Order: sequence, then structure tokens, then C-alpha cells
Amino acid sequence: MKKHLLPLFVLLLGMNVHAQQDFFAITGKDTQSINFNDFRVIDPASGLSGEKVFTAESSAKVFSQTRKAKVTEDRNSSHNSQAATMAALAYNSSNNNLVYIPMFSSNVYILHPETKEITLIENNIGKASSCDINSHITRMTAGYDGNIYAVNNAGTQFLQITNRNGQYEVNDLGIIKDDSSNGKNSFTAIETGFGGDMIADTDNNFYIFAASGNVFKVSIKELKAKFIGKIAGIPDNYSVNGSAVNAKGKVVIASAKGAPLYEVDLGTLQAQQIPGEQNLHIYDLASKYFANDKASSVNTLANIDVYPTRVNEHYVNVYMNNKNSKGTIHFNVFDISGKNVMTQSLNVKEGSLQDKVYFKNLVSGAYIISIVDASGKILLNKKILVTE
Repeated sequence: MKKHLLPLFVLLLGMNVHAQQDFFAITGKDTQSINFNDFRVIDPASGLSGEKVFTAESSAKVFSQTRKAKVTEDRNSSHNSQAATMAALAYNSSNNNLVYIPMFSSNVYILHPETKEITLIENNIGKASSCDINSHITRMTAGYDGNIYAVNNAGTQFLQITNRNGQYEVNDLGIIKDDSSNGKNSFTAIETGFGGDMIADTDNNFYIFAASGNVFKVSIKELKAKFIGKIAGIPDNYSVNGSAVNAKGKVVIASAKGAPLYEVDLGTLQAQQIPGEQNLHIYDLASKYFANDKASSVNTLANIDVYPTRVNEHYVNVYMNNKNSKGTIHFNVFDISGKNVMTQSLNVKEGSLQDKVYFKNLVSGAYIISIVDASGKILLNKKILVTE
């Protein structure tokens, strides 16, 4: 069950965590077993709760994608949008929706936080069974490519949830197997690999944080889970049930046992306790941030950055702080074939620049931002992903 996630830099000037709703949790009632209470906003810096987005007592407005009609669900069944056993949540920042799958069900639910409406995706690909702990979906996250990914306890199903023109589709990418170097730290064993949560990086790799505190890196191409270490600095009996990347680039972990939140550096796997509420029963965490979301700068002394790297608002912020820089720099955008699809000149005044660059006529996809100075020297190369 859910009881049995890098060095990263994101520059967000003037960020007000309390004002942003981009970090969410599934919280439970104060019981020994999993018992869904609500989806709520979490401030990962202070460890304090915010708005309750949807609760076990909310009036559920469910629309079936397959039947193209509103449906009434049986709340006594495990196959409903307010099922007691919830342990997998992702946040899709391109449309500000929460995506989740009940543990004992194969149904996928898309919650629209503003309207409280829910889209039901009746999934025939997933094979969750209430009597098979191996099949329960307990790990879920948004991928850098804009899709949602979910993994069951045993790694026998790696699901990809896509959204094309408003229609959701579920695909099974295959079975995740242990890397040959894992030894006794098996990804597929209950004691060492089950439960927990997952995060994604900007190269669309995934890191699975097992309930045991073990961390595995998963590659989609190889479908292998490589053990990279165990979280240090948490109590021996700490059950890692939720994980999500915060705006600072650290991984926040949470427990279903009512324990404090911790912030983990993926490079060292060292954890530090976060102040705030310490009796929250958290079954899963989700955010809009990704691991390794940092500048690939040719000249690190230039103190220059472009953010965010996953663009859903048609612009990026450009920041520069270097007293030796002045004059004009050129902001170039290249598509994956290497074609220059956009160029804009920016003026640096007294070594400082803080500006927005708006994209025009760029279709969804991956691009490379290249910033060069007047002499043609490259100051920054950085990959971004433009979404709808």
C-alpha cells in the first residue's frame, strides 16, 4: 500500500508563495488507515495548509468522457471521485487541473479547481485490483513533455495520460524493471520499492521516492529503475508518501503518518525538516516544478537566466545582473531542427536587465533559447517547452 521524492535552481524574482496555488496535497483523516479528506493547497516553505480545493464531502459534478454525459457515482464503491483510498496526484500547470487515480480503481479523474467539475476517464488500460497490492497506482506526476505519468506499486504498469484537443487517452508504456546494480535495494520489492511518489526532471526522467525512503531514477527509454540512494535526516520509521519539487529546486516529502514535511536535496539526499503543521496525514504531493530546471550557461559569470522553462503563458522572463555587461544582447529561439524561428534585441542598462519576451506564432513543442552579446559571444543556452 501507499504506506509500505536534484541539484536544481529556479530563479523566480518577487515570488509570493502564499499568493500562488501551484503546490497541492492529498490529505487524509486522522486514522491509521488511508481515508481521503481533501485536496488542498500547501505552502512548501512554511509547511502550512491553504485552501481546500475539493473534499470528501463536496458535491461532486462528474462528467464521463466516454458517455459524454454527467454521471452519478456510488460513494460506497472504490471506483468514485471521492474514494477513501487516494494516493496518486499530479498537477497539470498547462490547464491548472489536478489529475488523480484512486488506489483500488483504474479510473482517471481530472479536477478543475475553479469550477469544481470533474472529468472521468474510464480507463481500460490500467488494471488496478482491490485485492492485489502490486497493482495499486501510488505514484504520479506531470512530465516535462506535458503528459501525466503514473506507476503502480510493483512497476508492472507505467501509464502515460495524454490530452489531445480536450480528449484524454491512457497508454501503458510497459514494465519497469530493476537495474542490475540495485542488489538488495530492489524497486519491485515491498520492503524497499513500494509506495511513495514520483517527480520528473527537464529531460523527462523520473525519480521515484519509495515509502522506505529509497530513491530510484527511471528512464522512459530503458524502462529501468536505478537505485541512487536513501534519504538521510528523516526518522527511521518515516513513511515517505508524497514528493514534489518546490520553487527552490528541492524536493518536499510528506508522510501519511502525520509527520512533518521535509525538504530534500536530490544531489545529496539530505533532508531538513520544514516548520509548520506536523500532524497532517499526506498521501501525495504535486507541483508545477521540475528537477534540473536550470540554465545551461556557457558563461556562468554572466548571471543570466530565462524562466520558466515550461511556458504556458506565451512569454518568458529574462534576468541579467552583471556590472561588466552593457549594450544590446540578442535573444534567439531555435526549433528542434536548428532553425532560428525568432530573434529579439534587449538592452542591458548598467549591467542589469529584467524583462519579458513574448512569443508570437510558436506552436507547442521544444525550443532552444540562445542569448548572445553584441560580439556574438554566447551567454546562455537553455531548453524550454512551449505548451498550449
